[in-house]
Amino acid sequence: DNHLRFGLLSRVAAWLGSESSTLDWQPDIVHCHDWQTGLAAAYLHHLPGRRAKCLFTLHNLAFQGLFDHASLFELGLPDAAWHIEGIEYYGYLSFLKAGLQYADAINTVSPSYAREIQTDEEGMGMAGLLRVHAGKLSGILNGIDSKTWNPATDPHLAQNYGVRRLDGKAANKSALQAELGLEQRADLPLLAVVSRLTEQKGVDLLLDVAPQAFQLPAQLVVLGSGTPALEHEWAALARKHRGQCAVTIGFDEALAHRIEAGADIFVMPSRFEPCGLNQMYSLRYGTPPVVRATGGLADTVIDAADPKHGNGFVFGPATAAALLQALQRATAAWRDPVLWRRLQQHGMARKSGWQEAARHYAELYQRLTGSP
Repeated sequence: DNHLRFGLLSRVAAWLGSESSTLDWQPDIVHCHDWQTGLAAAYLHHLPGRRAKCLFTLHNLAFQGLFDHASLFELGLPDAAWHIEGIEYYGYLSFLKAGLQYADAINTVSPSYAREIQTDEEGMGMAGLLRVHAGKLSGILNGIDSKTWNPATDPHLAQNYGVRRLDGKAANKSALQAELGLEQRADLPLLAVVSRLTEQKGVDLLLDVAPQAFQLPAQLVVLGSGTPALEHEWAALARKHRGQCAVTIGFDEALAHRIEAGADIFVMPSRFEPCGLNQMYSLRYGTPPVVRATGGLADTVIDAADPKHGNGFVFGPATAAALLQALQRATAAWRDPVLWRRLQQHGMARKSGWQEAARHYAELYQRLTGSP
């Protein structure tokens, strides 16, 4: 009954944003997020009289909210909405398409993702529609909660540290190794993954090269859940390489913090990534990330080849070979204390809070409403 639950949510939001509302206030903007709220834009479009502007924020184009044609009548939408320039999508009703089609403005959670989804390769079947609406499409990079994710005050850590007290990371690494049953080796780089275990996240690529990564040599810790087959493969890998690989299936917020602090290198080989947060957590925690050049990863991680701004390692093709090469570069850099400290400092100095994003959203709101 998702279409009914989220349809009701959307319908109430649209009612609040219309002159039909019986409340003593009316919003200037109805700000929708992802497919679950996409119908709010459609309802607003079809309501008579004055209405609020609609902003649709797209977090992940892969999830499109597709339902049968019969849903149109259950949701109380007019027949006119069932059209290629409406909510019809290859014979289905698409909540996501409704948001893209009828919103007054669209934004995604990173500038690179806004460009990528207009290509046929990355557009998930919506590229043509997004190109038509390119004039109202923009990208605003997400921020992170810089109070919760702060190594200087994080209550989950074995020892707090900061950009001027980076030696504190060593205590967190040792504590993490002990907690997860890894050999307590300060002389080995500790790689880390905190992720959904799905193909989107590229964790299957890391599985393919894990044996070579262990021979670098390096250790590996993984926290996440997802596709049962991938969960099984990761668990089997950890059993085969006890002491060198630790895998926790599920999610543990406190452990995620300890991993960010205790790891040396964070690995995020996503095939696509609208924004991504863990690479920003990693930068803030002095844990240079290895990422694929896509979406928000490309907007936040600068390759170590740039001596003035480098804060991590970026690779291009979504292949196991390209990932392994990036891991080899990262572990080699880890063995150069001067270079590594510079990468850590560059990452920790990056402003990653919500202040910049909030300014961009405020400007977008002002453009939509025409207000100063």
